[in-house]
Amino acid sequence: MAIEIEGIAPLIFVFDMPASVHFYRDVLGFELVNHAPEYAEGLFHWAMLRSKDVTFMLNTAYDEGQAPEKPVLARVRAHGDTQFYFACADLDAAYQHLLANGIKVKPPTVARYGFKQLHVKDPDGYHLCLQHPV
Repeated sequence: MAIEIEGIAPLIFVFDMPASVHFYRDVLGFELVNHAPEYAEGLFHWAMLRSKDVTFMLNTAYDEGQAPEKPVLARVRAHGDTQFYFACADLDAAYQHLLANGIKVKPPTVARYGFKQLHVKDPDGYHLCLQHPV
């Protein structure tokens, strides 16, 4: 008997939880559905976000009081090999929405394998691709 997998919820480690929650919730439109207890007003170490059938989790890379003043460059560079592809039917509207929210992004392009794609990086340098078949 095979295991019946019903979904996936990637977990990524982030430097600044409020900035990441803002990006995924307020810019990309995910709903914050759960988070760890607050350790200070508005601050928590883990969050679960959802948009339709997509679940995404964030966890702070450091406990309170242990974070360096700014992100460690080697750690951010390591995020370059992590990419998330999200289905998105209206990439032109997504592009305009990102621009209106101050996100630096290039216009959508069509990949050689027939997907229109819009590439963007989150506050921690993780690569996101919104895509839809042409």
